[in-house]
Parts: sequence; structure tokens; C-alpha cells
Amino acid sequence: MTVYPPRQLYYDGKVQAASSGKAFQSIDPSNATPICDIQVASHADVDAAIDSAKRAFPSWSATPPIQRARILQRAAQLLREHNDEIARDETRDTGKAYSETSTVDVLSGADTVEYYANLVGGGGLNGETTQLREDAWVYTKKEALGVCAGIGAWNYPIQIALWKSGPCLAAGNTMVYKPSEFTPLHGETLAKIYTEAGLPAGVFNVIQGAGDVGSYLTSHPGIAKVSFTGQVSTGQKVAGSAAGGMKYVTMELGGKSPVLILPDTNLENAVDGAMMANFYSTGQVCTNGTRVFVPHSLKAPFEKRLVEKMDHVRAGHLMDPNTNFGPLVSKVHYDKVAKYIWHGIKVDQAKLLYGGNLGESRSGDSNTPILPLPQNLPAELHSGYWIPPTVFTDCTDDMLICRDEIFGPVMSILYYDDRASSPSSSNPSSSSPSNPAPAHGTSSDHHNSSSRAPVLADRVLDSLVRRANNTPLGLAAGVFTQDINLAHKITSRLEAGITWINTWGESPAEMSVGGWKLSGLGVENGRQGIDAWTRNKSTLVDMASSGVQTVFAKI
Repeated sequence: MTVYPPRQLYYDGKVQAASSGKAFQSIDPSNATPICDIQVASHADVDAAIDSAKRAFPSWSATPPIQRARILQRAAQLLREHNDEIARDETRDTGKAYSETSTVDVLSGADTVEYYANLVGGGGLNGETTQLREDAWVYTKKEALGVCAGIGAWNYPIQIALWKSGPCLAAGNTMVYKPSEFTPLHGETLAKIYTEAGLPAGVFNVIQGAGDVGSYLTSHPGIAKVSFTGQVSTGQKVAGSAAGGMKYVTMELGGKSPVLILPDTNLENAVDGAMMANFYSTGQVCTNGTRVFVPHSLKAPFEKRLVEKMDHVRAGHLMDPNTNFGPLVSKVHYDKVAKYIWHGIKVDQAKLLYGGNLGESRSGDSNTPILPLPQNLPAELHSGYWIPPTVFTDCTDDMLICRDEIFGPVMSILYYDDRASSPSSSNPSSSSPSNPAPAHGTSSDHHNSSSRAPVLADRVLDSLVRRANNTPLGLAAGVFTQDINLAHKITSRLEAGITWINTWGESPAEMSVGGWKLSGLGVENGRQGIDAWTRNKSTLVDMASSGVQTVFAKI
């Protein structure tokens, strides 16, 4: 018996039965029970959804931006009105605590839709005009692309769907959206909200299925752009296929992001930041800062305070407002994360600071390492995909757990030798022993940088930045220090598209986000985000009465 009625497809402005005759089940990760049957789209269904979007495009793209804005503003209002209901569905579908989905997932997505509605309604799609000479000028226009494909991810289903559809629709495009097969419930819900808000039939459409359905959608000749969020290897395939058809692409992929903690940091804030960078959403966040670089001078106090605060990670019934840590999203993902932890213990031989050793299999599968359950987990949840928050320390850069994206609640602490720092190496004039750098952010004169020793010697800082950048990925990075000038200098050297200073993880609608290197192409959100959904048209107007200045004239 499932919790929800079967979910179907959505195109031409209404729910449509899939023609494949196939279905799959969405599973509640907290207890491994089915909650909904999801119909799978056939190729003919995908074709029908794309045709629906094609028919809607001419009218929608010609709709004045202010009118599109009003519809999207109404959609944002409806999302907020239905926040609790949608958040409950997200919790059951993803395994994320309701304390998170009810305060972040839906609301941050609604903020993005509202942001782009206001942007285009206020002239955000206006082009430029350039006077060339007295009787000639150039003007540009931002025009919609056409039918776009959105491929969602399973960690933030409704939020990512809104991050893609909001600017896409605001720019005048239409969309065919495919949720992840692991978290499909939100697709039909979102389509109905858009319809209720006044979105014309065919402007937003939803299909369901696994990777084969997504591959057919993204390679379809009727698609003008593909926006994909997911793992690097899949993104490379999608981008390669799209490039062959000269499609526009936005790729938001994975990361192995560094957190740089400097010796002068506020220790309490640094520990909180490291925990948010690793255990929020059970570590299933692409921007997670899983490589935490800590100075040797802070090793003992940092580890002590971290272990003390780990008791504040509370697994339990997901609707309990005190629960802030859920299971992993699926059995497949559980197996992956468990094997990485096994590798960290058995092969990398990293020191396990918190999390517990491997135990015997709870499922009878001897090929999959099984970890102990989180503390105080109710017995009725023991069958779910729960894994304890895990901390490795004394890690080295060459360990697999420090190189691969694990996408789970696994922190790796790497130390650097700040004991080699010498004030005279950077600033001889401030080398007086009476003005040492503050050890734990307790100095009262930390704002007066001219009267204190440098936080780190140049060669130590160079080595730290080099280690932080030693990854093929470049999604996010962060610095914790009380020297804000130094923080800016460090972030400018970090090879990542998203950086934070003295905080971690916040990603408001106003902030453009995107990865460097193998972590992605293009950006989402912010003013730059709308440009990813438009194409430029330039027109030169010559009003000279003398006509065309041709070279093909009689001599």
C-alpha cells in the first residue's frame, strides 16, 4: 500500500497517462517503504511533451515580460501558501528532515521565481543601444531560446526545479522537466501550481523516468537548451551529447570543496561552519566543504570542540522538529557512501575521530559494508538508509576519501604546519614578540592589522592554497579568519566558482552560482542567471541618405 496516488506525466496543461505501461516506485528513505507508483514516459510521451512546449513557445515568448512576471509572482505566492504540504512530500521523498525542507527547499525556490519575475518585469531583458555616428546606431535584444530541457537532481528536488524553471520561463522559454527517478513527487505538484498561477498550457511540462528517458530528452532535436544538475560523469555525457546538436547548456555538477581555517579564526564559528559544510542535508550537497584544512596549532581544540558538538546532530523521525539529520536518499547511494567509509578505514587508514567502525551487514549483503546506526535512532527506522555522521582526521591529500566526491556525511580533516609561520617572513615591522597573532580569535585588537603579526607566513599560505586547488573540481571554497583583507586575497586565489568567508552554504537568489573546471558550465541565479536562458540579436541601423557605401562602383 502506497501513501500517494500514482503520479503521471504533465503536458498540454494537464495530467497525462504514460503510454509505456511501465512504472517505478518512490521509496521513503527513512524506513525503505514504497510511497508512490510513478509512471514512466515512453519516447512517444517525450515527443508529445516537447510538441506541447513547441506549440506554446510562440505565444509565451511574445507575451510582454510584465505579464509573464505577474504569473510567476502568483506562482511564488502559491508555493509559499502550500509550503508545509510540499515540504512534507519532499521529506518523505528525499529523507530530509522537515525542519529543513519546510524552511529552505520550497521557500528558497519561491524566492528565485519571484526574483526573476521582478527582474524581467523591471526591464531585466532590455538590450543595449550604441550610437556609431550621427546617422547610425546598433541595438541589441535578448530573445528566448525555445524549448528547454531541465534535468533535476535528487538532493534538492523542488528547489532545483524552481532554480531552472523560474529564469527559463521568465525569459520567455518553455520547458520540459524531468525529475530524478529517486525523488519524483514534486514534478506534478509544481506543474499544477504553475497552471493555477495562470501559466498557459504547454509552457511547463513534466515527464518521468530514469536516465534513458533523460538521455532521449536532452538529445532530442527539438530541444534548444539543456540545464542539468547532477554528478560529473553524467554531466559530461549530457554536455557532450548537447554539444553535438549545438544546444545551449548549463551544467551544475559536483565538487570536492576545501574549507580553509586560519589560526586566528573564531574557533566556535569555524567548527559550526565545518559542520554545516559536511552534515547539513546528511552531506548530500554539491557544495559541501569536505576537505577541512586546520592549522596544527588548533588541532587539539578544534577536534575537541567538534566532537562535543557532534552530539547536536540529531537523527530521528523526520517530521519531529528536533530532528536535523536524515538518512541517505537510496539504497544505491547508501552502498556507495558506506564503501567510501570502508576505504577510508581499511585502505586509506585515516584516523576515525567520530562515527564508529564497520559492523556486520543488516541486509545480509556481504559485499556492502554496513555502518552503525546514528545514535538514538528509533527502532522502527532501522530498516532505512541511515548512516552516522563520520569524521576522519590526520588525513592526507592522496587519500581516496580526500580526492573523490563522496556526497555523504563524511568530513576529512587535513592539517597544515602553521608552526613554520614567521612574522618576519611577511612583515618585519610587525615582528615584535609582544604582538603575536591571536590563537583562537580572542585578541581584542584583531581589527588593527598593522599592529599584529601576519596570520600565516607567505610560504605557508602558498602551500595551503596550492593544496586547496589540487583537485579537478572547482565548485566551492571557503575561508575562516578574522583578517577580512586576507580572506579576500585568499578567495581570489581559490579555483572555485562559489566562495564564502566566515560562513558556509547560503545561496540566495541574488547570488550567481556555478562551478569551475569539471564542476560545471555557466551559472544559475543572480542577474547573470537570466542570460543563460536568452540569445543575443544585434541590429545595425544606417539612416544615411547617401545609401550603401559600396566598393562595387563604376570607376
